Parts: sequence; structure tokens; C-alpha cells
Amino acid sequence: MDEPRARILVADDEEAIRGSVSLLLKEEGYEVDAVPSGEEALERFAARPYDLLITDIRMAGMSGIDLLMEVRRLYSGSEVIVMTSYASLETAVLALRAGAYDYLIKPFEELDLVTAAVSRAVERAAFLREMRALTETIARKNEELLAANRALADRVNRDGLTGLYNHAYFQDALRQEVSRSARHGYVFCLLFADIDSFKKYNDREGHHAGDVVIRGIGEILRGCFRESDVTARYGGEEFVVLLPETPIESARAVAERFRDAVAKHPFQGREGQPKGMVTVSLGLSSYPESGKNAVEMIRRADARMYEAKKSGGNSCRVD
Repeated sequence: MDEPRARILVADDEEAIRGSVSLLLKEEGYEVDAVPSGEEALERFAARPYDLLITDIRMAGMSGIDLLMEVRRLYSGSEVIVMTSYASLETAVLALRAGAYDYLIKPFEELDLVTAAVSRAVERAAFLREMRALTETIARKNEELLAANRALADRVNRDGLTGLYNHAYFQDALRQEVSRSARHGYVFCLLFADIDSFKKYNDREGHHAGDVVIRGIGEILRGCFRESDVTARYGGEEFVVLLPETPIESARAVAERFRDAVAKHPFQGREGQPKGMVTVSLGLSSYPESGKNAVEMIRRADARMYEAKKSGGNSCRVD
């Protein structure tokens, strides 16, 4: 497939110069348009940017310098060559400082100088386009890789059955919360939950139904607690919730709401359970009252949960 021809716009208020440069470049195989003013040049660029602008420095209305600066500001993928006379070489230097790629001196002594300058500018524009496209591709691939890594890390941190965080992630989160709360003087609570008489349920309804219950309780957890809370499956039929910056009274209220939601949920075979429903026993500990480290917080919440279970289940005990 042939390479697309470079598009060039010639801007000069002298018809003879505009015409001769356009004709020369068309014979070289370029796609060339020509306009007599800077204002018209900008209109053409707005419709479809060109690879190269060749502009006279001195034109009625918008000067070539002003046109150059606007094109460089608005169309970073375009190169600019300015045309000037010997008497305006200082202005040509200013144009180079403003971002022009090169300059041509009128009248043109050798047309080869014009075509050579244009060829270099077109090659540079193509090179810069390729570099920008490559940079954008690399940036996009990096974003895709980061997203894939984040998704993979999230999967590693999740329990496969419930989609809640897993035991390892919870342990890290708890240690970090203890450290953060100790540093800033925050309080937080820890909730342990265990499904009552779950072995009996599994034996009667089967392990598939048991998995449905575990998954359903995970969904109820997500619905009852905040996004900022860490809801996790601790193992088996046990769940745990870390509630940052939460006093014990607030934690107890949301724990009771969770307990009630589980008891009211129409799980399959619930009528065969001891209370005629699937229930959970809950235990709450609070930092720093219950303990000042992760191990003590877990131990106290777990102990309160077993007290609730021994008292018949479907209740919440607070440390």
C-alpha cells in the first residue's frame, strides 16, 4: 500500500510566490493547497490540519509570525517553514525561536533548496506523529497492564465463593487499622459472625445449598455495611467485618440490622433449622477498650461470638 501523500498548505499574499511554490510541491507529489492570508490558513487548519505550513512572514492582516504561533499552539503535529527576504532575516530567527522548523529566503535562488527543506520538514512531522502514536500506545498498554494487575491483585485478595475479602487480606487490613487508629487516636470495631447450626444444615440440605447460604450471607453483609468497612470471609461459615472510625453503639446497631436481615432471608430449608430460620451469632470488640493489638481484638470478638452461640444463637454479644 502506498504511503499517504503529505498535505501542505502555502500561505502568501503574493499570488506569484503562492502559485510557484504550490506548483513545485505538487510536481514533487505532495497534496498542496494555497491561501492568501493567515486568517484563511487557520480556517483550513481547523477543517483538517496539514502536515506542513509554508507561510510568508509579512502578510496583510495576520502576520506569518502570528500564524506560526497559533498553528504551533493548536496543532502540535504540524511543522512550519517561514519565507522571508534577506532584509528580514532577524524576523526569521525570531520565527525559529517561536517554533518554526526552517526558513526560506525569497527570491528562491535554487528550487532544490525549497524541496529539500520541505522534505526534511515532512519527514520530521511524520516521525513526530509516529513517536506520539507510539507513546500513546505505550501509555494505553501501561494502563491496560495496571488495570490487569489491579484486577489480579483484587482476585488474589477475594474469597472465591462470596467475593468478600479473604482471611489474609483481612489480617493485613486489621493490622493497618490498629496502627492508624493508634497514631490518630481513632476508635474502631470488629464484628465476628458465625452461621448457627450450619453443620446440621449442610447434612440435611447438602453442601451445594450450604454454599448458597454462605454466598447469600456475603451479599447481605455487603448490603448492610459501608463501602469503607472491610467485609471478609474468615473461613468456613465464619465472617468478619472491620468498621473503621466507628463507636461501639453504632457498630452494634448495624450488627443487629445484619443479624435481622439474615434471619428474615428465605434461604432454602430454613424451616428445618432449630429456630425455623437461618441465623447468625455475632460478637463485637472495640479498639482500644477490648485490646490494643490485632490478636487481642480478634480473640475478644471471637469469644463474644461463642457466648452468643452458646446462649442459643441469633444474637449479638458486645465486649
